[in-house]
Amino acid sequence: MADFVIIPDSSSDFTKDLRDRFGVPDVLRGMVYFPDGHAEACDVDWEKYNPKDFFESMRSKKVIYKTATAPTGDIKTLFEKHLKEGKDIISLSLSRALSGTHSLCEMAKKDLLKQYPDRKIYCLDSNGYSGSMVVLIIMALKLKEQGASIDEVAQYIEKTKHCIHQMGSMDDLFFLVKTGRISNFKAFFGSLMGINPMADFNREGLSQVIHKFKGKKAAFDATLEYIKKTIIDPQDQIIVVCHSNREQQAQLLAQRIRDEIKPKEVIINHIGMSCGPSIGPGLCAAYYYGTEISEGLENEQKIMASIADDIKNRGKNK
Repeated sequence: MADFVIIPDSSSDFTKDLRDRFGVPDVLRGMVYFPDGHAEACDVDWEKYNPKDFFESMRSKKVIYKTATAPTGDIKTLFEKHLKEGKDIISLSLSRALSGTHSLCEMAKKDLLKQYPDRKIYCLDSNGYSGSMVVLIIMALKLKEQGASIDEVAQYIEKTKHCIHQMGSMDDLFFLVKTGRISNFKAFFGSLMGINPMADFNREGLSQVIHKFKGKKAAFDATLEYIKKTIIDPQDQIIVVCHSNREQQAQLLAQRIRDEIKPKEVIINHIGMSCGPSIGPGLCAAYYYGTEISEGLENEQKIMASIADDIKNRGKNK
């Protein structure tokens, strides 16, 4: 059985420390267009740029960064590097609802398999981004370590991706709305001070707002309760908390998860340059494995509505 590698794109925010720890050899780097018009490959590891400065520059909403897929030639070069070493490939990309990376990887696969007909290449849509991809890859690599084949791991990813949740608070939907990366925003969009929209991934791979809370305490309480009601086997999980220039909030959320949910580990990670321009400053969310996501997030909306009622009632009884 041939060895294989899992290669995520840069929207996974799979930094060098994570790659070294979990055995991910490469990241496919998308492009970032800066406000002055020049473009660079995504600085996945924040070697050239500082994440705090990057997100602070966006705070006024006058500085806009744009992103683009990796050039087709870069995809083929990266894939071929591993094919030449006799390794098969699982490519895991940003949700195809958000990016064309998946389609470009499929095109590269078609060309390369003509040259390497004995190799296998799976190009998979993660149905998410950032921390959700980290969770999915960690789980897939654990299966690989247990001796699963590339076919088994690819099938596992396809099955599991609809069980990876996102929950946390967002200070402002401006950048998500501007780039079309959130659904049903009209029902919840607003700029009222202290309003925190709460979103999970829907089955199409978009963030969908399922409720909003006033104040960070209520938003954090709701996040913890939502995780408790949707997570599966937390004691065996590595939960990932991602943030965009909200370090203090991320530390607080991570500690509450450790204290109340008791997972195997909590990893705190920055939102990277691939997703950052579409998210902007202000996200603090947890990513984890849980119950399968329902169509239209119907079940998840009911769960959050119940949580909201409980929080409201507790407030009245004080």
